[in-house]
Amino acid sequence: MFSPYALDPSAEPGAPRYGSVWSDTVDLPMYPPLERDARADVVIVGAGIAGMSAAYHLARTGRSVIVLDDGAVGGGMTKVTTAHLTCVIDDRYAEMERLHGEETARLAAQSHRAAINRIEDIVRTEAIECEFERVDGYLFLSPDEDLGLLDDELAAARRALIEVDRLARAPIEAFDTGPCLRFPAQGQFHPLQYLAGLARAIERDGGVIHCGTHVDAIDGGTHAKVVAGRYTVSAGAVIVATNTPINNRVALHTKQSPYMTYVIGAVIPRGAVPTALYWDTHDPYHYVRLEPLESGAYAGRDLLIVGGEDHKSGQANDTDQRHRRLERWTRERFPMLERVAYRWAGQVMETIDGLAFIGRNPGLADNVYVVTGDSGQGMTHGTIAGMLLTDLIAKTDNAWAPVYHPSRKTLRAANEFTKKALNMAAQYADWVTPGDPVALDDIRPDMGAVLRQGMHKVAVYRDARGAIHERSAVCPHLGCIVNWNPTEKTWDCPCHGSRFDRYGTVINGPANVNLRRLDRRERHERRRRVRS
Repeated sequence: MFSPYALDPSAEPGAPRYGSVWSDTVDLPMYPPLERDARADVVIVGAGIAGMSAAYHLARTGRSVIVLDDGAVGGGMTKVTTAHLTCVIDDRYAEMERLHGEETARLAAQSHRAAINRIEDIVRTEAIECEFERVDGYLFLSPDEDLGLLDDELAAARRALIEVDRLARAPIEAFDTGPCLRFPAQGQFHPLQYLAGLARAIERDGGVIHCGTHVDAIDGGTHAKVVAGRYTVSAGAVIVATNTPINNRVALHTKQSPYMTYVIGAVIPRGAVPTALYWDTHDPYHYVRLEPLESGAYAGRDLLIVGGEDHKSGQANDTDQRHRRLERWTRERFPMLERVAYRWAGQVMETIDGLAFIGRNPGLADNVYVVTGDSGQGMTHGTIAGMLLTDLIAKTDNAWAPVYHPSRKTLRAANEFTKKALNMAAQYADWVTPGDPVALDDIRPDMGAVLRQGMHKVAVYRDARGAIHERSAVCPHLGCIVNWNPTEKTWDCPCHGSRFDRYGTVINGPANVNLRRLDRRERHERRRRVRS
């Protein structure tokens, strides 16, 4: 049963539940793990929106498909999305024009619009009950922005053939947004219910899904294969749809950056805010939508879902304050807010030019494909991937292919590329810093810190019972030092976005193995230093 007031048992009485509203309303689909060698036309690594969309479209063409995921269907970043379905590019069309030109901006708009249409068509065709709804979207200025920004965006969006008009204010009685742009016929849905429907259709069409299956190696070429533990899946093509690629050590990771984004779900009276998508122009921007509550203590009310307060992953020391600032922003504009029932966070991959990478993986065999760089629009970018990758595998022409090609070079984004490279290089200075300014005894239960041990950095977590758990703080991807995220209770890499749970188990690439356990000599050295 939907329980919006359910509380985290480890939290203070009355505290919001930590976790997304979506995973609280449905069980994540879990399928049996891979238990023997197998073969398929296409093997897909990752069962989020991108992987499942690709599997659905490929299975519909008659191809045999196997999907592998080390968790549940939708158990990664899809379960923490706010599920805005929009053709309104996060970086806005004026910026898309500047970076890519008018034609590419039009094709990008066309692809996102087609993705919403395709989701609507699939929902109807497959009779998926996932709360899909067409809604308007409103873009309004943050207090310090010039009105000329809206004029520029209005003109650029129209050149991209987006339907848009300018209004005196968004239809929110509680506060005056000032002039805004209205984008009709956007959408929203329940992402996990949608994926559950895709999973049923994939199985009906002969596809196979394996959860609890960690992929260790991916090889393309004539004898393409994916290795998962003791078993191998051979295939004609491989799609890596793991949010950020686990098979690519450098090439794509230099062209995108990981950002953490924070979300609250606040209970408000039903109808107090018109159902729509809302965004402001702040940097980082705020994004808002509604979800009706149909059962539990707050049945008959709406959940106002508000996100923002983004920062580069592993590069903020105030993550515990982000939700508080988000709540303060929300209460100032939506005074009808009754209580915050949910808090959660997720990671998005921002490319240097605002568009996803979808296509053949650079530097690898022609039959290895990748989708990454959701750029805050994972639901539509993932759906675009399903359509585009199906065409690429079938060798069917698709006008979107050059727009999303992972090897593209966007010359006007060169400054952003340089800034990102310098930021990444600066993170390696953590090797010579002292570590977090705490001693081992200062680490509270259910908290962690990076401590220096001679020439080494150690990720130390104290569990709720007081037991100490230690791992190397060196990210196994490219050797950055991870940082503790006290909100998510994770170890986050500040270079490329690898993330590990409190015990050091990998939960997000590009790293594909756990933080290294300390050997006996290293553990002895730490204890000796503590005693001394």
